[in-house]
Amino acid sequence: MDEPVFDVAACLRRVRSGDEEAARELMAHLTPLVTKIVRSHLPRRTGEEDLMQAVFIKVFTRLEQFRGDVPLGHWVSRIAVNTCLNEISREKVRPELRHADLSEDEEAVIQNLAATTSELPAEQALASRELVGKMLDRLSPEDRLVITMIHLEGRSVEEVRAATGWSVPLVKVRAFRARLKMKKHLEKLMKEHRP
Repeated sequence: MDEPVFDVAACLRRVRSGDEEAARELMAHLTPLVTKIVRSHLPRRTGEEDLMQAVFIKVFTRLEQFRGDVPLGHWVSRIAVNTCLNEISREKVRPELRHADLSEDEEAVIQNLAATTSELPAEQALASRELVGKMLDRLSPEDRLVITMIHLEGRSVEEVRAATGWSVPLVKVRAFRARLKMKKHLEKLMKEHRP
């Protein structure tokens, strides 16, 4: 038996009239979406629960601004993404990744990359992911977001545009520039490890 479809419009009317049960239903309906976005764009020093709470506070305090021109999920996604970006912006990030910042495993990945063009061994996969994470941390919040959404989550340029409100050309330019910055960081690290 199929579950009943959630009636967003009816729930919004109830929430706007002060129905607390409807607010709980709406929050339960939106929680999976907000959780996914927050986990994808979680700043290093901010707790997931705190960030989700900040997103929901913004959603409910701005609910009167929602006109229904776009699906509620898109509107909430934009609030969640912007909340994450703002929090990432607050965190101070060093401008470059240095050799001293690497773990032994990450250093082994760099040495392997510098020595060969073949695929990395499976045992270096975790260190590779950690290295990519550190390189992403060196990007601006906007660059980090676009790389994460396109290259790590496999989202289309159009999906990034819908989630961020940026134009398609801006998404493409940001992605291109962010990839160049990451490549420069990697090339610098690889030069340090060449004999």
